[in-house]
Amino acid sequence: MARLIESLAEITADYDALYCDIWGCVHDGIRSFPEAVDALKRFREAGGRVILLTNAPRPRAEIAVQISGLGVPRDAWDTIATSGDSARMALFQGAVGRRVYHIGVASDLGFFEPPRVLEDPTPVERVPLAEAEGIVCTGPFDALADLDTLRPDLLRAKIEGLPLLCANPDIVVDRGTRREWCAGAVARLYTEMGGRSLYFGKPHPPIYDLARRRLSDLGADIPSSRILAIGDGIATDVAGALGEDIDVLFVTGGLAAQETRTAHQPDPDALARFLQAEGWTPTFAIGHLR
Repeated sequence: MARLIESLAEITADYDALYCDIWGCVHDGIRSFPEAVDALKRFREAGGRVILLTNAPRPRAEIAVQISGLGVPRDAWDTIATSGDSARMALFQGAVGRRVYHIGVASDLGFFEPPRVLEDPTPVERVPLAEAEGIVCTGPFDALADLDTLRPDLLRAKIEGLPLLCANPDIVVDRGTRREWCAGAVARLYTEMGGRSLYFGKPHPPIYDLARRRLSDLGADIPSSRILAIGDGIATDVAGALGEDIDVLFVTGGLAAQETRTAHQPDPDALARFLQAEGWTPTFAIGHLR
């Protein structure tokens, strides 16, 4: 059973760096959570490093602008590692070919800008499905629509043997009180239909490799035993951290708020049932990051 804590400060003496999820932990897509922001600021003031680790499909510069607009100040974090950046590296190294069909919205087109760190990126062109060698999914065309509307395109792609690059492995996200589909739901459907999906965000290793490089860029050589992951996704944040042998603080008041009966804190019995059903045991749990 995870150890239930009241505040991040109870355990931060044991850690030098945080890999902190953003959506569901630091903001809800509409506004920031003041207690979470304060907790991150206090950790940094004590000398710790905060890496915001997100499955967002966009480059980190865009995430920095977004969270600033939601009320997350610059002094609450050191750097950002995104699933989008990790997946873009793979895209421009030829992971799904040069001609790709994009499933996603116009606001995600920054994904198709080559990373500056690549010296010789593979040229990539967005094309209609009939001309594509692969698919890039940054999210569904409509985050509220039934995913079955994508089945005809996905069936054609599966028959053609096209790989699908998933820029965000999250299945859903809560924007305020509204639940929306993410790219991971499309990739899951494609895999269930017999297609091949490639993942680069949590819980998969590439984004953790990127986070370590971002830590190194800060001049920080921190062992895994001194890193704490924080997140509200049991199958992404928790599973990914445990797979990397990193301690993890599970924020129960995000995606699993209903299942864990979280108000200020989760109901212990409901939390125990949820964790047993999911098959993952985080190191710590808390209702909301504070």
